[in-house]
Amino acid sequence: MRSVYILRYLSVLIVSLFLASCANITPEERLKQRADAIHEQVLTLDSHVDTPMLLSRGSFDIGKRNDPHETGSKLDFPRMEEGGLDAAFFAVFVGQGALTDEAYRQNHQRALSIFELIHETLDAHQDVAGLALTPDDAYRLRDEGRFAIYIGNENGYPIGKDLELLQVYYDKGSRYMGLSHSRHNQICDSSTDSAPPLHGGLSGFGEEVVRELNRLGMIVDVTHISDDAFYDVLEVTQAPIIASHSNARAICDHPRNLDDDMIVALANNGGVIQLCVLSAYVKELEPCPERQAAFATLREKWNNFQDLTDEEMEQAREEWWTLNREYPAPLATVADFVDHVDHVAELVGIEYIGIGTDFDGGGVLKDCFDVSEMGNITRELVRRGYSEEEIEKIWSGNFMRVFREVEAVAEKLSLPEISN
Repeated sequence: MRSVYILRYLSVLIVSLFLASCANITPEERLKQRADAIHEQVLTLDSHVDTPMLLSRGSFDIGKRNDPHETGSKLDFPRMEEGGLDAAFFAVFVGQGALTDEAYRQNHQRALSIFELIHETLDAHQDVAGLALTPDDAYRLRDEGRFAIYIGNENGYPIGKDLELLQVYYDKGSRYMGLSHSRHNQICDSSTDSAPPLHGGLSGFGEEVVRELNRLGMIVDVTHISDDAFYDVLEVTQAPIIASHSNARAICDHPRNLDDDMIVALANNGGVIQLCVLSAYVKELEPCPERQAAFATLREKWNNFQDLTDEEMEQAREEWWTLNREYPAPLATVADFVDHVDHVAELVGIEYIGIGTDFDGGGVLKDCFDVSEMGNITRELVRRGYSEEEIEKIWSGNFMRVFREVEAVAEKLSLPEISN
């Protein structure tokens, strides 16, 4: 299905050179050709997609091209090829529930079932995709003409109070751990929970979680956590961290985004902010009262999507996608998204920016509606004067630097102490 990377790039380059020689080519077409050639050349990595939530749907086949308008899906392997996306982190997402031993046990089993779905999917599509565990794996798989699929945990809730489960998830392929989601949990406070803080940041157990993630070589992901928890993580971690799908609060004032002081602190840590395309975190949008009312009713019906059985969650998702079709959301644009790139680059430099779309978890732009349109981001970056080297850093270089440094810290922590 997928052509070998080098041949694919050479073919694009040859066509671009030929067309560039034509006297009647427009400046916009020349820009597009240059951007497309860069997009084929660099390793493109998306640090967060929620596609695993679709894998259990009988109607969804990741090996076939799905219509995003009909199915709601944003990513499958044919569209990854169309959009030139080489690698993606598939999220093992488990929603928040009660902070009880029984709920922890049940949700740990749910997490394991998602891991199993991902592994089964990759086993069934070995010709086009493979499991990636290290930074080098992405480059190797691309050279083999296959997509690199990484795994990351979104929400540390299902580990309960058992640090050993982090090793279990690592052994199943997870390479980063998001500490919380939309509500406070046993690890830390969330940025969007309307309830009073539980811990005032990171809990004592949360500090142990961060240390264990450092020891294992799993990247700490601060997306979704509260501002206080963010700074607490920086006090504890010995390795760089990521925000796997967050934006700049100065451009879009949302508590899920990072303010300038947080971005500076993240850069000082050597970490990276992976900017997402979820429109509500990209730009303040015009209100749509009918849509808001419909979704408020849906949230009330399904207990804000908390403490649901697998069957209830699947039905709630189907109703969510139905409402999305009936009341389409107002959308930001790729240009709005790249405003965040500009802001972070001006604030701390290009070395601390990446891309984590949140596709299949709400991520969508008017002109980057699904993964097939990822090249539009590169075109806008070229339009604004970013060089090929800078674009390579944004698409994967910065994330891979953090990934390698996290591995190096884990290796150092594994060495026996030498007494004097």
